[in-house]
Amino acid sequence: MLELNSASSEEVLTLVFIYSGEYAERVIRNLINDPSFCKPCGLYCDSCKYNVYSFVRNIRAAVELPNPSELPAFIDNPEKYMPKKIPKADLCVASGLHKDLLLELPHSIQKVGIKGLIVPIEDFNEVPSGLRKQVEERCQELGLENAFPKPFCSLEPADKPTISRFVNELKVGRPSLEISTVKRGKHEVIDSSIVRRSAPCGSTWYIARKLAEVKTRKEPLYDAIAKAHHSYPCTATMNVDPEAKEPILHMGGYIIREEVEKALKQAQAL
Repeated sequence: MLELNSASSEEVLTLVFIYSGEYAERVIRNLINDPSFCKPCGLYCDSCKYNVYSFVRNIRAAVELPNPSELPAFIDNPEKYMPKKIPKADLCVASGLHKDLLLELPHSIQKVGIKGLIVPIEDFNEVPSGLRKQVEERCQELGLENAFPKPFCSLEPADKPTISRFVNELKVGRPSLEISTVKRGKHEVIDSSIVRRSAPCGSTWYIARKLAEVKTRKEPLYDAIAKAHHSYPCTATMNVDPEAKEPILHMGGYIIREEVEKALKQAQAL
């Protein structure tokens, strides 16, 4: 277990990550704004996000559990594999866990006073609909707020105060942009893009940078968004989700495209 901030604070929303695999680490590194994290721009990096924010003091701990492939298919005593100590915090984010450990998690976090659980679904094989329903029911029985955003960048404020604080205060979830445009000859192009809220993985910062000087017509705009979204790259699966009937990666692409179009309409209305 990596304890990033042992000091408690009533002013900030506190988080615990319990995870297996690389996805949660990607979210953590984006939240703490690790300067070695975002590399897609390579030599052309202009440090657009660095020194802009850091939520390192919000993260109480990051607890990595064994990879599901290293564990039995069915675990009769999941508490044996759960963290020996979970710090008290407001919210837990769980990713990539063995199915039986995820089922046990609501009990473990409720015992230490955690108020809510977010389980991002970037791959339906990790959290199939039946498992999601079981975990949701356990959270409701225990009085835990819960959210299962598919993908993580679909998470929005709702009637769950702690989870809404996560979106509003840490400025992650469904992306939000502020865009300005300018005329270049006969064409309207994007002059600047400001990230107001980023996808939890940090991809919105990269996409916003790649929108500069892109024509606002649908075809070049869509092409630029799709290229940037794939180049970052999005971590959601390309396998077809049985509920959505399309890949979760595509769902993430549609979300950022919708938000860019929304920001453009607001800019053009001024």
